[in-house]
Amino acid sequence: MYADGLGIRPVLREMARELAGHGYYVLVPNLFYRHGPAPVIELPDRLGEEVRPAVFARLMPLIEAHTAERVLSDADAYLRFLTAQPEVSAGPVAVTGYCIGGLAAVRTAAAHPGQVAALASFHGPVGADGPDSLSKLTAEVHFGHAESDLTPEALDELNQVLDAAGVGYTSEIYPGTVHGFTMSDTDAFSASGLKRHWDRLLPLLGRALANG
Repeated sequence: MYADGLGIRPVLREMARELAGHGYYVLVPNLFYRHGPAPVIELPDRLGEEVRPAVFARLMPLIEAHTAERVLSDADAYLRFLTAQPEVSAGPVAVTGYCIGGLAAVRTAAAHPGQVAALASFHGPVGADGPDSLSKLTAEVHFGHAESDLTPEALDELNQVLDAAGVGYTSEIYPGTVHGFTMSDTDAFSASGLKRHWDRLLPLLGRALANG
């Protein structure tokens, strides 16, 4: 489970516990471990518009330093760790991510087609690496987009790329949502968006990891 740009904090731990409660071993890596333990900067209890600019002024250099090369190097290590844990079943894994974590999830799945069986990204820039990256996917995919992040026309273009690549997927705009809608500690939070996220994510994992 790749965090959004705010990193590991109570809301991510809550979401990981929710997922673990369904029988999954959940790893939530600190994307910014090169800069220190999580949280790498002091975060407010709630991210409102009045504090967002100052918080992201400090976070953006860390986000920009987390290059595609670093994402892939780290993903290799995370997958090695998971396969070495006695509690983890043999078989495929799933990756899910939020915001920039959604892009990290796409990159991980594309780089490990034989190991990653399910990919989910929520309000993430999933097409940022271009069509070639999406064409490498073999996992079953769900993309949940914020209404403020993607126009219907852009959604059609993205889905055409997935169709052309032969990817099994669902890709939809969540009505009435803005970027960050899954995160209950931000002003972007949408209770209906978060519920829809679980309604899409859990069946996906159930199908893809059933033989794990």
